Amino acid sequence: MKVNAMPKAASKETQPTFVRVAVEGATVDGRTIQRVWLTQAAANYDPDVKGARVWVEHMRSMWSDSPFSAQGDVIALKAEEIKTGKLAGKMALFAAIKPLPDLVELNKKGKKIYSSIEIEPKFADTGEAYLTGLAVTDDPASLGVEMLKFHAKTAPAKFSSAPLETALAFSTGGDDDEEDDDDEDDNSARRENAGLLTKLLGKFGRLNGRQSNSEKFNAEAAEVLGAVGESIESLDEEVSAISKQCLSLKKSNKALRGELDQLREDFTSFKKQMDETDGDPQQRKPATGANADAADC
Repeated sequence: MKVNAMPKAASKETQPTFVRVAVEGATVDGRTIQRVWLTQAAANYDPDVKGARVWVEHMRSMWSDSPFSAQGDVIALKAEEIKTGKLAGKMALFAAIKPLPDLVELNKKGKKIYSSIEIEPKFADTGEAYLTGLAVTDDPASLGVEMLKFHAKTAPAKFSSAPLETALAFSTGGDDDEEDDDDEDDNSARRENAGLLTKLLGKFGRLNGRQSNSEKFNAEAAEVLGAVGESIESLDEEVSAISKQCLSLKKSNKALRGELDQLREDFTSFKKQMDETDGDPQQRKPATGANADAADC
């Protein structure tokens, strides 16, 4: 049985080379890859609808120069039954991968040489499985994957594969509620897009307890932590300056309240004096004499 999703305009010269990236059945961590997922993913895959990019250990970065930025693309899929060996009769998913130069160099060093599928059993509104991403990994979880080996001197889409029964880590997009929550947290972290704290979370928030020995990663981590440290130092200085200003304002406010109390006291005293004083203590006596009939003035 074969199920293919090939590039639309593939000529004989540009036919992609496929490598086995998943096999139906149980995984070493207790999960199960369903046969129908693989056949549907192969039949449905179309980069024009949703392209699957290649990631390192399923981690994603917003920064193009990060070791966790995209490392390539899946250009085609096919599903076939395995004919020989211990896995004979099982359905397998094969992918044609177009690697970027960084992935080729990583592969030449013998790092991240196995693949790990990211498959959504019920993609969008189709109700069928779809491959949404592919990771390269050194920590597989289920059986039947082939080792990736890219050729730096040939076209980027060309590579050879050496069959190897090993493990394959994969994401099902919904085995249980706890995994759903983890996926939602990952998606939320990816949407963070501002500030040093966001950058820090972008680099470390999706590690999920794993550690990387990458020199480039370590250098980026040191740079980010250094920047965060400087920002905290600057913030401490600003807080200290604001505290001093608040103390000065508090003293000024206390002095103003004292002056206001004194003015209030003076006003009360003045008002009391006015209330107790005769309104006209030197009123003139009525005029007398020849002009007694004249009005007082």
